[in-house]
Amino acid sequence: ISLDHKVRLASVDSLNQILADTMTLRDMYKKHHWQVSGPTFYQLHLLFDKHFGEQAEIVDALAERVQTLGGVAIAMAPDVAETTRITRPPRGREDVTIQIFRLLQAHELIIESTHEAARAAAASGDDGTNDLLVSDVLRVNELQVWFVSEHIAGAGIADKDKEAARSVVEAHA
Repeated sequence: ISLDHKVRLASVDSLNQILADTMTLRDMYKKHHWQVSGPTFYQLHLLFDKHFGEQAEIVDALAERVQTLGGVAIAMAPDVAETTRITRPPRGREDVTIQIFRLLQAHELIIESTHEAARAAAASGDDGTNDLLVSDVLRVNELQVWFVSEHIAGAGIADKDKEAARSVVEAHA
């Protein structure tokens, strides 16, 4: 595909990391879809399932790009668990605010690494990877952050500082 081997390897490494994190986020959406409760149950149940489906599409696109570049896409749960940088939520049900903060933290991590990987891909001439990251991964994650964060607007913690929110989530880990 007219890309230097080193460029393809670098893109594959970045893409596989984003893939593992995206697979984890996708699965968190399904977990929260099943376990959400409270007055906003119905709205969040539907929203989380919609976001699960959108993340599943991103997973497929990322894995196919890895394969296109000559790499091997991360695919199995144990490999994802070893690779992801997203903290695993506990098995049980959590308060909806904690669920939302966990999702937002995961999105933040993916968005940050997507920005870095897109810049690196652009600098190395890997336009296909750059386009995928910006057009699909980044835009969908930014839109999902907006939709999810609106559910906690005015709740206090979200309107203050990120460290306070992070400490609340970590206290429930």
